[in-house]
Amino acid sequence: MITIYHKPTCSTSRKVLQMIRDAGHEPEVIDYIKQGWDRGALTELLAAANVTPAQALRVKGTDAAERGLVGACDATILDHMLQNPALVERPIVAGPSATRLCRPAELVSETF
Repeated sequence: MITIYHKPTCSTSRKVLQMIRDAGHEPEVIDYIKQGWDRGALTELLAAANVTPAQALRVKGTDAAERGLVGACDATILDHMLQNPALVERPIVAGPSATRLCRPAELVSETF
C-alpha cells in the first residue's frame, strides 16, 4: 500500500502522484490541506521520513517567515503546522519500502 500526502494544486505533488500511477500503483491519496494533521500522525510521518519539522517546513509560498518559523524550534514549527497544514512541504509518500518527502520528485522511487 502506498499513501501520498498530496496537495492537488502543487505541480510537484501532481507529478509524484502520476509517477506512482505510471509505476502501476494506485495510492491512497490524502489531501492534507483539507484533512489537516493530527499531532501524533504528523510526528510519526516525519520521523518515518527521517526529517525534522524544520526540514519539512515549507517556506516558499507560505507565511512561515512572517510567523517567525525560520530558525524556530521543532516544537514551535510543529504547532504551526497543525494550525496551517500548508506549512508542511509536499508531497510525502509512505510506501512499503520507505517514507520520503519527495523533493525532488524522483525520491518517490525509493518508496516502492
